[in-house]
Amino acid sequence: MSTEEVAQDPVKADEVNTEINSRKLRPTGSTHFGDVDFDEEEMAEIGDATWAEVGRACCVHSSMEWGKIFLGVCAAFFFLYFFLFSLELLGSAAKVLGGCTAGGMMGNNVNPVAALVIGELATALVQSSSTTTSIIVSLVGSDAMSVNTGIYMVMGANIGTCNPTDFFSHHTLLAIVTPIKQTLAAVTNTIVAMGQMGDGSQLERAFAGATVHDLFNLLTTAILFPLELISGYLYYLTKAMLPASVADGDSWDGPIKKIVAPLADRVIKANKDVIKDISTGKVENCDAYYPVLCLDGIEDYKHCASKCDDGEVKGVDCGRVGLITCDKTLGCPAFFQNGATKQDDTIAGGVCLVLSLFFLLICLMGLVNVLQRGLMGMSTRIIYKATNVPGVVAIVIGAAVTLLVQSSSITTSVLTPLVGIGVIQLEQMFPLTLGANIGTTVTGLLASLVSDSVAALQVALCHLFFNVTGIIIWYPIPFMRRVPLNGARELGKWTRRSKLVPPIYIIMVFFVCPLLLLGLSELFIQKKVGWTVLGTMIVIVVFLGILRFVWWWRRQGGRAKFIDCLEKRGVRSAAMATLPEDMQYLKSKVAQLAEHTGLPEDEVADEEKPAASEGTDDAGAEAVVAESQEQEENA
Repeated sequence: MSTEEVAQDPVKADEVNTEINSRKLRPTGSTHFGDVDFDEEEMAEIGDATWAEVGRACCVHSSMEWGKIFLGVCAAFFFLYFFLFSLELLGSAAKVLGGCTAGGMMGNNVNPVAALVIGELATALVQSSSTTTSIIVSLVGSDAMSVNTGIYMVMGANIGTCNPTDFFSHHTLLAIVTPIKQTLAAVTNTIVAMGQMGDGSQLERAFAGATVHDLFNLLTTAILFPLELISGYLYYLTKAMLPASVADGDSWDGPIKKIVAPLADRVIKANKDVIKDISTGKVENCDAYYPVLCLDGIEDYKHCASKCDDGEVKGVDCGRVGLITCDKTLGCPAFFQNGATKQDDTIAGGVCLVLSLFFLLICLMGLVNVLQRGLMGMSTRIIYKATNVPGVVAIVIGAAVTLLVQSSSITTSVLTPLVGIGVIQLEQMFPLTLGANIGTTVTGLLASLVSDSVAALQVALCHLFFNVTGIIIWYPIPFMRRVPLNGARELGKWTRRSKLVPPIYIIMVFFVCPLLLLGLSELFIQKKVGWTVLGTMIVIVVFLGILRFVWWWRRQGGRAKFIDCLEKRGVRSAAMATLPEDMQYLKSKVAQLAEHTGLPEDEVADEEKPAASEGTDDAGAEAVVAESQEQEENA
C-alpha cells in the first residue's frame, strides 16, 4: 500500500502507524486512546468522523481481534455485574445503619427548611432517593404528613441522591468511613469519581462528571424552593392535574434489580418496614423490634419474618425481625441472626458497608482497566461520533436506563468512569444525568398508585415536575447550560490540584450548609423573642460573610490565591512523596563525582558533613590553644 493511499484513508493510516503514540505524528491529526498527548486535545479540536469509519472501526476485525473483543466484553460484564451488586449491597447496608435515624427524622410535619434538610439527610442515610420518595409518598397517602411538607422533603431527596460515589481512586483508595452513612452516600458518583485518583487527568474528568449532577440539583433547588415558598407553584400545578381518585396498583422492580438483588439479599436484606413504622408513629423507636425472635429457633421466612395475623402478638405468636429481615423466596441472609440485638444488626450493617466499598473499588478498577484496554488505539473521532447523540435523545436514554435499574445513583455511577477515561464528554454526561433524574421519579409514581391516595399522587407528580422544571431552566438555553457545566469543570480542576477538595466539598455541601439551615429554622420556629433575635443576627452575619467572600473571590484575587495555594500544596506533596528517591539519586551522583575527581573517601565524607569543629564548645577551643602555646614554649 502506497503512502498516498494510506494518507487518503484515515482508518488505514492509523492501523499502519501503530507505533505512533501522538496525534502530531499522524497525517490525520487524530488523537487515539493511549496517546501521550491524549489530555491535551480540546473538544473543539476533535474532528468529525464518518459513519463508514465508525462501522469499520466497530465491525472490521481479524479472528484474533474478535477473540480479544469477546473476552473483553465478558470481563466487562463480569465487573459490571459485581459493581452493581456492590451498589445494591451498599444500599442495604446503609438502610440497616441509618434506618432508625431516617425513620425518626421523617415522622413529623415540620417547617419547609427543616423538611428540605430532612429529605436530604434521610436520602443520604438510606442511600436511595427512590426509597425516601416512596416513604414520603406513603406518609402523605396515610395522612401522616401534609402535601406541602412532602413537596419540600422530595426536593431534599433530590439533593441527597447526589452523593453516593464521588470518592475512591483507580490506583489509590481514599475513603472516609464514618459511623454515619452520610459521608459515603453524600456521594455515590462522587465516591466512584475518586476511584480514579491515581491519574490526575482521569480524576479531573470523573469528578466533573460526578458533580455536574450535584450542581444541577442544587441550583434547581436554589430556584424552586423559594419559588414554591412564595407562590406554591408545584402544589397548585399538580393539584390542577389530579384525578378524582386513583386506582390501586402493584409495585414494580426493574429487571436489573431482579438480576442483582438475589445475590445481595443472600448477604444482607434490609427491613424497610422499620423506617415506615417509625416515621408513621406505629412504633416509637427501633427497640420495639428487638431482640430478634424466630419461632422454634428455625431461621426461615415463615418462622421469623412472616406477617402476624389479627390477634397475634409479635415475638410471641409470630416471629420478630429487626433491621435485617428474611426473604420469602431466598430465606434468611448470611448476616441474619436469631436473638440478635440492635447492636448486632448495626455491626453486621457496618461490616457489609466495608465489604461493599471494597468490592466497589475492585470492580471499578477492573471495569476501567478493561475499558481502557479495549479502547487503546481507538481514534477519539470515532468514539465521539458514536456517542454524540442529540441532548433530547440522551435525556430519554438516561431516563430509560434509570427506569430499568430503578436507581439514578447506579446510572450516574456507571457513567462516571466512562467520563473519567474520556469515552463520554461532560456535555454528553449532563443530559444523561438529567434523564436519570426523570427516571427515578417513576418509583414515586408507582408508590402513589399502590397507596391508592390522590394526595400521594400529587407529591409524586411534584417530584416529576420539579425535575422537568429544572431541565427547562438549565438545559435548553446554552448560557444557562454552561453554569453547571463550568462549575463542574472548575471543581474537577481543583480536585486535580489537591485531593482535599472532594472531602471539603462533601462536608460543606452535605453537612455544614444543611445543618446551618436546619439550626436557623429551629431558632425561628420557637417563637421566642430571644431565639428570633439570635437567629436574625446569625442570618445577618452569614449574609455579610457571604458578601465578603464573594468580594474577596471576584475583586481581590481570591480565586487566583486559592488556586495558587492548591498548586503549592500539590507541589509540596509531590516533593515529599519523591524525597527518599531524590536523596538516593543525589547520593549516587555525589559518589560518581567523587570517583571521577579521585577524592579520598574521608575527604568526601568531610565535605558531605558540616565541619565538626563548628559544633565544639568553648572549653574544647581553649584546650587546643593551650596545647599549641605549650608546644611553642618547649621549642
